[in-house]
Amino acid sequence: MTVELGHVALIIACALALYQSVVPIFAASRGDVRLAATADWTSTGILVFTGLSFASLVYAYALSDFSVINVWQNSHSQMPYLYKLTGTWGNHEGSMLLWVLILALFAAAVAVFGGNLPFRLKAYVLAVQGWLLSTFFLFILLTSNPFLRQPPAPEGRDLNPILQDIGLAIHPPMLYLGYVGFSITFAFAVAALLEGKIEPAWARWVRPWALAAWVFLTAGISMGSYWAYYELGWGGWWFWDPVENASFLPWLTGTALLHSALVMERRDAMKIWTVLLAILTFGLSLLGTFLVRSGVLTSVHSFASDPQRGLFILAILVAFVGGALLLFAWRSPRLQIGGMFAPISREGALVVNNLLLCAAAGTVLLGTLYPVVYEAVTGGKISVGPPFFNLTFSPLMLPLIFLVPFGPLLAWKKGDLNGAAQRLGFALLAALLVIVLVGGFVKPGNWLAPLVMGLAVWLMVGAFAEVWQRSTAGGSGASLILRRASGLPRSMWSTALAHFGVGVTLMGIVCVTAYETETVAVMKPGDVVQVNRYALRFESVEKVDGPNFTGEKAVLTVLDGDRNVATALPSKRFYPARQMPTSEAAIETFVFSQLYIALGEVRPDGSVSLRIWWKPQVVLIWLGSIFMVVGGAFSLSKRRASVRAKSRSAAVAPQGAEHAT
Repeated sequence: MTVELGHVALIIACALALYQSVVPIFAASRGDVRLAATADWTSTGILVFTGLSFASLVYAYALSDFSVINVWQNSHSQMPYLYKLTGTWGNHEGSMLLWVLILALFAAAVAVFGGNLPFRLKAYVLAVQGWLLSTFFLFILLTSNPFLRQPPAPEGRDLNPILQDIGLAIHPPMLYLGYVGFSITFAFAVAALLEGKIEPAWARWVRPWALAAWVFLTAGISMGSYWAYYELGWGGWWFWDPVENASFLPWLTGTALLHSALVMERRDAMKIWTVLLAILTFGLSLLGTFLVRSGVLTSVHSFASDPQRGLFILAILVAFVGGALLLFAWRSPRLQIGGMFAPISREGALVVNNLLLCAAAGTVLLGTLYPVVYEAVTGGKISVGPPFFNLTFSPLMLPLIFLVPFGPLLAWKKGDLNGAAQRLGFALLAALLVIVLVGGFVKPGNWLAPLVMGLAVWLMVGAFAEVWQRSTAGGSGASLILRRASGLPRSMWSTALAHFGVGVTLMGIVCVTAYETETVAVMKPGDVVQVNRYALRFESVEKVDGPNFTGEKAVLTVLDGDRNVATALPSKRFYPARQMPTSEAAIETFVFSQLYIALGEVRPDGSVSLRIWWKPQVVLIWLGSIFMVVGGAFSLSKRRASVRAKSRSAAVAPQGAEHAT
């Protein structure tokens, strides 16, 4: 009965979304504020009924109700309880329900927190969200219904073993919050085009939503990267897999959108470009959804391979993005260009930032879609791998990273390039020192890696150049500097932290790419292999029995000289219900570097084959992402504080006016 309740709740939510897709536009055209306000209630109702539907599916998973086809296909009675719950979205149907739940959450957030929006703009935004919601509700009900029944089965087929991990609890919800969050910026763009009016205030309303989506997408991509790194057992943190690229594309254009919206908000410039980026970023999110679920790409990360579903999502993509671009083409000639600025200015730096980011996104998009287009046109198959992306993406990113520290040091409208360069003198010295030390002494020979490491240090130190300048202006002394630094605007700190995080991630990437080592060893009990400064002694092989798997693990002692510093337990598992083996790597962390050990063949005589990687500074890749997320959160907290301050001012103003009379 609970499952039927979830199905009915989903139908009711769809009906409310259809209402919301029509009524606000009708009310806006008539100037009927009260009728338009009903969209606030429908947005809340959609969230409530979608949440009820999702909770019903979670409950079916918790009870291992194998009369539900979706539960039977993706769960097992002996599976750990956490994986039963997270398995709800470990499949196409359940993940789409989570996708639309988050879409409903963002629509309700606009309804609840959008009280400061102009009446017509808010009505149009909620209507666009209603179009998206009703379309995806129909997609789920017609092609991906998670509530279909079957005769009760004695046991489930189990969840894909790769998904039986804590990463499934974190990565998909984070990624969807980013993907779907950009639907709000899309809705604002379409609403502004429908209204025919785009002002700096529009960017002020859009930017927090874009920033929130960017923060979640950054966290989701980072978590997904680490999950693939430790779970797939291949030792790689990024493989330029098509589905990885699908999430990376909206991150690149979303980053450009954030910077473009800043220019529009501060200088009333780049308006047309900002609106276009808002459309394209969500369009790339929809493209990622299509690629993951259509089966047109082969990937370990893909969810489904049903052409019917793929065509439905493709139709949604064409309808919404194509319609928005047509509306943009119709309206853009009537939009004012906005404020002018000199090439050497903060606006100019952000324009270059946008151009390089969008060009980089173009290369990733080309490499991702080219095999699909080639197969559709010729019938043949071709693959585009890491060499293509490394040769096309890196030359665009390296100049961007060099230019990033200049941006915050340039004035709006017209900047002083020489002055900015002088303030980056210490960053330049630090970068040169790293290049000389690493290239000449630490790792002599190859100078490309030290150059990129120096570039990473240039960005890391340069990110705080403005903070240092403002903190030390007018006097020195540790207490005075700290007091001034703590009083700096949060936006300045958020920019510094985000840019610093990019530098940290770049440092991790270049270190592990250039200097990692791989050792393949066949070991008997008592054998020792040296990897970097650590010795690994193989002790034994032990059997492993899990709740829904069997397997065996190798026991290795990790020694630093004569000191035992860790016990590594790489293992291999077999899941009988799925008839699927997996490899569980052992990862030992030493400061920012890691030993990564994957178990190969286990032989009858007790010997094992092992692949052992030494990954120097690899942790910096994900540590940098944390800095980026914290920087974005800082900026969001600053905006919330500004909104509260304005609300208090608005509340006090009538009292002051009354007192004056």
